[in-house]
Amino acid sequence: MRKKTIVTAGLAATLLSACALSDKTSDESDTNNPFFTEYATPFGVPPFDKIKIEHYKPAIVKGIEEHTKEIEAIANRKEEPAFENTIVALDQSGRLLDRVVTVFFGQNSANTNDEMEAISREISPLLSQHRDDISLNPTLFARVKALYEARESLSLDKEQAKLLEETYKGFVRGGANLNADDQAKLRELNSQLSLLQLTFGQNMLKETNDFRLVIDNKDDLSGLTEAQIANAAEAAKRAGLEEGKWLFTLQNPSIMPFLQNSDRRELREKIFKGYIMRGNNDNGNDNKDIVKQLVTLRLEKAKLMGYADYASFVLEERMAKKADNVYALLDKIWEPALKVTKQELSDIQAEIKKEGSTFAAEGWDWRYYFEKAKKAKYNLDESQIRPYLQLENVREGAFYVANKLYGITFTPIKEIPLPHPEALAFECKESDGTHLGVLYMDFFPRASKRGGAWCGGYRGQTYKEGKRVAPVITIVCNFTPPAAGEPALLSVDEAETLFHEFGHALHGLFRDVHYYGISGVPRDFVELPSQVMEHWVLEPEVLKVYARHYRTKEVIPAALVEKLNRGSKYGQGFATTEYLAASFLDMDYHVLKNIPANEEKQNLNVLSFEAGTLSGRGLPAQIPPRYRSTYFNHTMGGGYTAGYYSYIWSEVLDADAFEAFKETGDIFHPEVAARFRKYVLTPGGIDDAMEMYKNFRGQEPGVAPLLKNRGLD
Repeated sequence: MRKKTIVTAGLAATLLSACALSDKTSDESDTNNPFFTEYATPFGVPPFDKIKIEHYKPAIVKGIEEHTKEIEAIANRKEEPAFENTIVALDQSGRLLDRVVTVFFGQNSANTNDEMEAISREISPLLSQHRDDISLNPTLFARVKALYEARESLSLDKEQAKLLEETYKGFVRGGANLNADDQAKLRELNSQLSLLQLTFGQNMLKETNDFRLVIDNKDDLSGLTEAQIANAAEAAKRAGLEEGKWLFTLQNPSIMPFLQNSDRRELREKIFKGYIMRGNNDNGNDNKDIVKQLVTLRLEKAKLMGYADYASFVLEERMAKKADNVYALLDKIWEPALKVTKQELSDIQAEIKKEGSTFAAEGWDWRYYFEKAKKAKYNLDESQIRPYLQLENVREGAFYVANKLYGITFTPIKEIPLPHPEALAFECKESDGTHLGVLYMDFFPRASKRGGAWCGGYRGQTYKEGKRVAPVITIVCNFTPPAAGEPALLSVDEAETLFHEFGHALHGLFRDVHYYGISGVPRDFVELPSQVMEHWVLEPEVLKVYARHYRTKEVIPAALVEKLNRGSKYGQGFATTEYLAASFLDMDYHVLKNIPANEEKQNLNVLSFEAGTLSGRGLPAQIPPRYRSTYFNHTMGGGYTAGYYSYIWSEVLDADAFEAFKETGDIFHPEVAARFRKYVLTPGGIDDAMEMYKNFRGQEPGVAPLLKNRGLD
């Protein structure tokens, strides 16, 4: 759920002092800071071309000054509390501050530098403090509580009633009912957690960027495709290395193809270990102690709030409700996934034996020999598919699916400020031409961008003076960049990632709610709109539209599609167990009711705890969890804390949801699509998540479609 940023006068003074200490603080007048005036840009997008680093802190300070006056006015009204003068006023407050931090944190993820990171370290605890200042404001809470207790007599509609409920719960979960001493302790914990989470992510980015595998012997490129070699040469050139060198990094588009194709086992080992040792090198970027502190402080916060463990505190607001339900789902999938994984390992060992070797496969061998096993079984390897997955065509394929389902269109926007020069902009319109929103897309890795892929926003959908304010959405990825003179060609996994993030974008574009406070959905529901989109990627009807050879323009041959479909489930043992292992690890940390001591009577030993979690469940030694503790930013950086299970929880929903289309015999069935848009994509958090799903499907989902899709049934 989107959280409002609210502070009091005390925090404003703190921030002003902090900014005064910085020699980077701008003395520019209000008129020179683009945040201080309405954006004179197409569709009101942020003026990225005019925003400078020195604009952020002054804008945050001014935003807090304005916001403080708004909060004081709401809390100190002489009129009796009413829905409009308290709940709506609170929901609509802080627009300037919200506008600044939305741009800042969006850019800090996609285009950061040392100055941006320094600012984020400075403001993160302050933003944590201002969130506490509103949650712990007794006068304001008294007004909210009075309305909540009188809610049955207020004649509120469904949306208003939900906003009141969520606002009240936000105060309670923010500590409003704690005594003064406990509130002071909560403030301290929140400030520490905020800074630790930020530091964890910054360390991870540095560890990823600092590793380089430089090859200067052409023989050591054996096994790599021409495109991979060309990309590595281009990467070396960008890094300032002399000609005749090839650079490989820990960015997924670089390391994963290397692990799949390189014939040099010792080099695979080197880059693999570089990847899984991020944050665990006993240097200035080491994250082990940060993980220990985060787990300890989160448990302390949970107990302060009256919960036995942190997972209980978090899951109360999720579909899962409690940890037992999460473990029940994970366990149900773990055993069949482990069984398939062991068969895949047997296939890998057979490939090693074919080469006349007898060594036991290690982690750096899995992808390499798995590709050989897949080719032997299905006569299929990734290099056969990539030429048909030109990035621009895959993107247009996603647009095509959205148009067929919902009638919407995406048109390039040429003259518009961009969040980065490499980004693209599109206007989304309804079938009748009504403007729905702006979509940015930023596809390729760079040192200033954190890893992975995500969908965010530079403005959320809301209403102002009765008129809909359209959202500004951004999709950020780290796809394989194009070789010199060639287009970007995606893997199947990257194509699915594009559709996945596009599904998040559709959720943001279609949302139609009147209040910020009910715009979000539970974390374990939020992946449903994204993951359901992945089902269309390999559908023959869709492939015919976008899967065309980048040179010949030939549509992908039916025989290759057949091989692709037959082989698509192969490898799901590995994919499922590495994901579930990370989900178990996340949960195991956060169901702790006491921090375990090791032999030296010291607090949590992160590496020992991780090893126990994984080996105790029988995870093969060759498979690390998708994210080890020291680079598990989903949970340690916040966002998916006690929530990484959400992807598989939502997959139960999305697999069942796609069945609704397939049962009609039409994967674009208009009535099913209309129901999905109406009941899942549009309402935000107005309804209970499971009720939203049942409104669409007519029943709760089962796990059988998921197991079938993954080939685990």
